[in-house]
Amino acid sequence: MLIRLMEDRDIDAARHLLAILNGSLMTPEEMRDRLEMTRRSISDELFVYEDDGVIRGVMGFRLRERIEHVSRYGEISALVTEAEHRRAGIGRALVAFAEQHAAEKGCEGTWLASGFQRKEEAHLFYESLGFEKTGYRFVKKL
Repeated sequence: MLIRLMEDRDIDAARHLLAILNGSLMTPEEMRDRLEMTRRSISDELFVYEDDGVIRGVMGFRLRERIEHVSRYGEISALVTEAEHRRAGIGRALVAFAEQHAAEKGCEGTWLASGFQRKEEAHLFYESLGFEKTGYRFVKKL
């Protein structure tokens, strides 16, 4: 098991995993664009969980500077594992990695957002890891 920064060779596996979250498959060019965006960013990173050369999970991580308080949080901006490998510790390992990564970057905690449609499985998983519901996210598309 290895958690590492995503590389170009991971694009195809990552776009198939992220389709589980998005409901649609990115093109290889769109996934490459997302990877390049994180490489240019000072706050965004994409990580993969690799097991015997196979990508089993993807996690987006973002540093969040809080304006209303002088503090920093690590945001898990995406977290997905293969359906057939859930409950195998992959998500738990990625979250633990994110928490350690956040601590190393001086964060006081981690947070994530998750859609209402995931409440039966993902929300229970997050709560089992100590995450608490603290509010709602409001979105308005333009």
